Amino acid sequence: MSRFGDGWRTAGFLAPLTALPSLYGTGDLGPEAERMAAFVHEAGGHHWQILPLNPTAPSLGNSPYSGFSAFAIWEIHVSPEILFRDGLLDRADLRGLEIPPGPRTDYPRVIAAKREALDRAFRNSERGLLDDPAFRGFMEMNCAWLDDYALFTSAKERLGGIPWTGWPQDLKDRRDGALKFWGTELSREILRVKFGQWRLFGQLMRLKAKLAELHVGLVGDAAFYVNHDSADVWANRRLFRLDAEGETALMAGVPPDYFSEHGQLWGNPVYDWPRHREDGYAWWTHRILHNLGLFDWTRLDHFRAFAACWTVSADGRTARTGEWSPGPGLDLLGRVSPGSDLNIIAEDLGMITPDVTELRRARGFPGMRVLQFGAGDPKGMSTHCPFRIEPDNVCYTGTHDSNTTRGWYRGELDDKGRRALDMLAGRRLDESSVSRAMTALVWTSPASIAVTTLQDLLNLGEDCRTNLPGSPRGNWEWRMESFAPLDERLAAEMAELGAVAGRDGWSHPNTLTYEEAAGPPESAKD
Repeated sequence: MSRFGDGWRTAGFLAPLTALPSLYGTGDLGPEAERMAAFVHEAGGHHWQILPLNPTAPSLGNSPYSGFSAFAIWEIHVSPEILFRDGLLDRADLRGLEIPPGPRTDYPRVIAAKREALDRAFRNSERGLLDDPAFRGFMEMNCAWLDDYALFTSAKERLGGIPWTGWPQDLKDRRDGALKFWGTELSREILRVKFGQWRLFGQLMRLKAKLAELHVGLVGDAAFYVNHDSADVWANRRLFRLDAEGETALMAGVPPDYFSEHGQLWGNPVYDWPRHREDGYAWWTHRILHNLGLFDWTRLDHFRAFAACWTVSADGRTARTGEWSPGPGLDLLGRVSPGSDLNIIAEDLGMITPDVTELRRARGFPGMRVLQFGAGDPKGMSTHCPFRIEPDNVCYTGTHDSNTTRGWYRGELDDKGRRALDMLAGRRLDESSVSRAMTALVWTSPASIAVTTLQDLLNLGEDCRTNLPGSPRGNWEWRMESFAPLDERLAAEMAELGAVAGRDGWSHPNTLTYEEAAGPPESAKD
C-alpha cells in the first residue's frame, strides 16, 4: 500500500492499439503508436493503457478477451513500417499493403494484409534465420508456450481451422509420435509462426522503451480465462475442467449485474484449481510474470474470480443457472514475487464481496472505479462516486465495456442523475461539456491513478463505443481516422488539468525486464 494514500497521483489514457489511425487498416506497434505515446506525454499523462494483444479472430467477434493463446501477440499488431525500417520489406511492399482509412476496422482485410507483410518478411530473412543468435535466444526463452502455440496454429490452419477437439485423435491427445510427425510435416509453417512472434515481441519492446524515455508506463491487459479452442487448453488439458473427450465440462460466466440483467455466459472452460496447486501454480505464475515483463503495469481482468468464480454446467443455457466456486486466492497470488509490489491493476467490477477486496489489498493491488457507475447517483452512496473513491484505486471515466460518456449521458442517464451530475460538476452540463466535466471529476478524485478513455477525451458519442457486451457484431472496430483531434491545444488543456489535480507523479515502471520475467517456471504440461 506504500504507493497509495501517500500523495502519489498519476493520470493516463485508455486507447486500444487498434483504435489508432494508420495506413494499414488498424493501429499497430509502429509510428502511430509512437505518436500516441508522444501525445500522452505532452498531455501530462503517465500511463497509456491498451487492451489485450492476444490472437483472436472474426469468428470470435475479434474480441481481445477471446484468444487462441494467453502468451502470443496477434499478428495484426505488427507494423509494416518497422519491418521496412529493419530491412525486411521494401517500399513497393508497403504500398501494396495499404488500406484506405475509415472509421471501422475491416478485420478480414487487415488480417490478410498483416499476414502478407510477415510472410514477405519471413521469405526475405528465412535463409540463415536459425543461425541468428537473437532469434534462437527468443525461441529458447519462450519455449514453454511458443512451441505449443506454433504447432497449434500451424496444425489448425492445415486442418481447415476446426477446433482441436476435432483433430486426429493422436494429435488431439498430443501423443509423442503425432507431435513428432506434425512437427516435421509443418516445420516451415512452425518456423514462420515463431518468426512472426519474434518480430512482434521486438516491436512491442521498442514501443515500451520509447514510452520509458517519455516517462510513460505502458499498461497491458490480461483476460482471466482462455478459450477452449486455444493452444493453452490443448497443451494443458489437465489444468481445466474438461470431460474425457476434452470438451468443456464447466463454463465460465458472471451472474446478472449492471452490464447485463441476465448475466453473461462466456463459455470458457474454468480452471481445475487443485491440479494447478499440485505443481505450484506454474502455468499461472508464468503467465503473470510474462505480462509483467511485457508491460509496466498489467490489468488483471475479472479479478474477483481469484476469490470465487461463477461456474455453469456445460448444458446450461443462461448464466442464471450457475453457482460460485472458490478460487485460488493468496495461495496463487502470494507465490508471484512474494514480498514485492507488483504493478497489477485488479479489475474488481461487478458483484464484489468483501473477500475480493481483502484479497486485492493483501497484495497491494489498486482496484477499479468507474465514474459512470456513480456520478449520477442521486444519493451519492455508490463507491464509484468521486468523493467516495479511495486512493488505492484507478478511477476511469468509462471502460471498454461501457458506453462513451457522451452516449451514456444522452441515452442512459435519467433526469435525477443529470441533476446530481450537475451538482458534482458545479455547473449545468450538456452533451458538449459532459465528457470534459467527467474527466475533471476523475482527475480530481482521491484515486491514485486517473484514466480517461480516448473516446471521452474526444467527447465522442455512442457510435464510437468499443464494445457492447452481449452484442455479437460491430464490436472492437472503432478507430480514429486521423490524429488531427489530438492536437497541441488538447494536450495543453489536459496537462493543465493534471497540474491542477496534483497528478504529477511518475508511472512506477515495472522493475522486471522481459528477459527476467519470461523465463518459465517448471512446465505443467500433460
